[in-house]
Parts: sequence; structure tokens; C-alpha cells
Amino acid sequence: MTTTAEAAVAAARPRGGIVQSVNDSLVVAKRNLIRMMRIPEMIIFGLIQPIMFVVLFSYVFGGSISVNGNTSPAAYREFLMAGIFAQTVTFATAGAGAGIADDMHKGLIDRFRSLPMARGAVLTGRTLADLVQTALTLVVLAVVALIVGWRTHENIGSVLAGFALLLLLGYAFSWIGALIGLSVRTPEAATSGGLIWLFPLTFISIAFVPSDNMPTFLRTIAEWNPFSATVQAARDLFGNLPPGYVAPDAWPMQHPVWASLLWSIVIIVFFRTLAVRKYRSASV
Repeated sequence: MTTTAEAAVAAARPRGGIVQSVNDSLVVAKRNLIRMMRIPEMIIFGLIQPIMFVVLFSYVFGGSISVNGNTSPAAYREFLMAGIFAQTVTFATAGAGAGIADDMHKGLIDRFRSLPMARGAVLTGRTLADLVQTALTLVVLAVVALIVGWRTHENIGSVLAGFALLLLLGYAFSWIGALIGLSVRTPEAATSGGLIWLFPLTFISIAFVPSDNMPTFLRTIAEWNPFSATVQAARDLFGNLPPGYVAPDAWPMQHPVWASLLWSIVIIVFFRTLAVRKYRSASV
């Protein structure tokens, strides 16, 4: 009955155009947000892991890792938090992929494809809903970080810009998750496929340790890693770079804000194109 009503409403609207695509995307985003609200454990479990990372890394590794010659726990917490924030927004990729794979498995994607709606709206709406959930997670995580001693040292505009770059990276990576979710047969496979490449991406970076002592080839990978660019940009905008810090010579480390923007835009354009193309030809 619901599907029939949706089809009737969609058929009554003009097809095509940017306005139609935006409207369809917002409808799908609303549907996914309502679903998230009705399953609160999805949000709760999504918060537990990053909070554990904040507490464990702050108190287990704090004082054990030198940051620009400073081994105090407070210095490491300030160095760490941008990395934890970035890891949190990118790990949401697995959830995005699993959600789309679940919709595929249940046949919901096929029902959407039968409606006269913009082709990319289903995926765009899903990624926008995931972005809202990620933003909520970041807010909670920032509060926890403040409780354990993290502080920013720039104005509010700069701090908000740092969080905006983090969310942009998370949105970009959600398109990778969308492509994975459309390419596998089960939500479990999407979850595994969404995480297996994220661990080397996040750990071969400057998120948790400086790149100074890495082997040359790993240091090069870490410094040109899009994840590292966003972490470096967030540290810069939060005022969390250690006193006397000298950035590595790699261009993304010298210009992290621009590098973060460029990487995120390139990832969105490339993987959105592939995901929409996959969606058009997908079948259960």
C-alpha cells in the first residue's frame, strides 16, 4: 500500500531537473533518518567505539609517544583527537555500505528503481542521512574529548571549519561505502569490505603517530594519504599542532586544508559516478 502511494505521488511530479533530484534525495534522506530514529541501538553502538578509542588512546598511549619532543599526556591528547575524529567519520563507511546492501537484499532498491525518480537520489539520500548521523557522533565525541582534557586554541570559525572538513571527508568516503554496498550480496560482506581497507588507510597515516620515524616508503604513503591531509588540516584549524612543529615537505602536509578539500572532492566525484552507474545496472 505504501509503495503504491509513493509511486502515485512520484508519478504526479515532473521528472528530471536539479530541483526534482534534490527533492527526491531529501525524501530518501528523511526515510533513512526516520529509520535510524526507530532503531536507536544503531546510533548508540555507533558511539561506543569512538568513545572507547578516545579513552583508550588518551590514557594508554598518552605519555608513551613523543610529539615533537614532548611526551606529556596532554600534548598527545591534542595531537590525537583530530585523528580520532577523522577515523570516526571514515569508519561510518562500513555502516553506509551495509545499509545499502541490506536494502538491496530486501528488494527495496528495486522498488525505488521502479519509481519515476532521479537515478542518483536513492544513493544521495542515503549518504546525506549517514552524514547527519556522523555529525551527531562527532558532537558527542567532541564532548567526551573535552572531558578527557582536549582543548582547541583557535577561534570558533576555525574550529567549525575543521569539523566541516572532517564531515566532508566522511561524506566522500560514504560514496565508497555505497559502491561497496551495491557490489556485494549481503550486509555482512559489505561490513567486512567496508572495514578491511580502512585499517591500513587510517594507521598508515599521521593520525596516531608522527611520520618522522616511519620507513621512507611508508612515510611517503602516510604524507600523501587523503586521510592524513584531513587530520593535518583539522589539527591546524583546531590549533593542536605542537609548539615548534615543522610540517613534512610533502605538499599535502604543507597545504593540508587545500589538500583535504581536493582529495574529498575528487573522491566524491569519482566514486559517486561509479556508484550511480552501478545502481543503474544493479540487480538482486
